[in-house]
Amino acid sequence: MIPWILLDSVALPSGVMLKLKRRGAEFSIMLGDNELMNSRLGGSEEALATLACARIAANVAPKLLIGGLGMGFTLRAALAVLNERASVTVAELLPEVIGWARGPMAEVFAGCLVDARVKLLQVDVAAEIARAAGAWDAILLDVDNGPDGLTQPENDGLYRLEGLRIAHKALRPGGVLAIWSATDDEGFTRRLRSAGFAVETAQVRASRAKRGSRHTIWLAQKPA
Repeated sequence: MIPWILLDSVALPSGVMLKLKRRGAEFSIMLGDNELMNSRLGGSEEALATLACARIAANVAPKLLIGGLGMGFTLRAALAVLNERASVTVAELLPEVIGWARGPMAEVFAGCLVDARVKLLQVDVAAEIARAAGAWDAILLDVDNGPDGLTQPENDGLYRLEGLRIAHKALRPGGVLAIWSATDDEGFTRRLRSAGFAVETAQVRASRAKRGSRHTIWLAQKPA
């Protein structure tokens, strides 16, 4: 068995360590002792992009905001289905994660960060959402394990009613707020509806082979 090698780590404000590990060609991002993502998986993160993009497919020049860079699963999936006039802004808070994408995990990202449609910002996605009303056709959030601020407790504000109303305002008519979660949460579905969204949920497999655990994706659409 090939052993895991710790490539880098960063202490989050909560004190928990975010770690990048490698075993052969496989990468893992860990939060403490819990694995957040693995380069062999990514099926549900890709579904976050494809399901959201399908709802804005008629847009001539769609503008997307992706919160959380991770291993680039969502970004690559979005680029694969968007047209050449699309633009995708990725907001990643941690400079270390950006460094991992451009350094040891460059092969995983497969050149997507140099795609002319992509702008990568080191910024809190909440700030980008609040910056302008009617700016986005889709906002895709994969910054936590769900609407509970696991990775960064400061992210809780994204999922509270006021944060959801700010996201609603940031979307163009017919725009989509898509959120990835490890688990379902009926209370959060009700909160999205209270913020003015029409809401659907999808249960998708973590593995591209359609096996393994199921994750939840909320697709919250602003009325056209």
